[in-house]
Amino acid sequence: MNWRKLRTFLITVLVLCLIPATRYYQVDVPLLRFLRGSRHVDPLSLHLSGEFVENNLGSQQEPDGSVTVRMIAQQYLFIPHCILVPAGVPVHLRITSADAVHSLTFNGMDYAVKVLPGTISEAQLQFSRAGEYKTVCREFCGAGHYAMRSELKVVPREQFPALQPGERGNCAAP
Repeated sequence: MNWRKLRTFLITVLVLCLIPATRYYQVDVPLLRFLRGSRHVDPLSLHLSGEFVENNLGSQQEPDGSVTVRMIAQQYLFIPHCILVPAGVPVHLRITSADAVHSLTFNGMDYAVKVLPGTISEAQLQFSRAGEYKTVCREFCGAGHYAMRSELKVVPREQFPALQPGERGNCAAP
């Protein structure tokens, strides 16, 4: 009689454990994404849809004259590798990570942005004069961390609107 009660108890516990496990991806994950809001993204599908698809990365001029820059940090690079922005214009940076924690910094500036997977990090930047700023990752992200670098090129304000969107992610442009 004792074995029968123990077996019934163990089967009940097993069933009660399996119910939440089977509904996690169908109910809990979508609900958590909804509750987190718009500042969260799925790091596994960044390149497939949404704000961080490849053709939406780089700098984009907004109707009010400001510029929005979208980037992805992943071991061991920043995408796009080079960004062009105009001098003297507010720059709204939106960046996310595809894999690990990173920290985007601009040499010669006090700007630093912590980048976490699954989260969109935002920063307001403004560069007063034209020039080139090397960007580096200051958060150890693995063996290739030392090579995680990119470039931000600030061009004169009047020159920026003349650049095509494809040229704004290419440091070979003027």
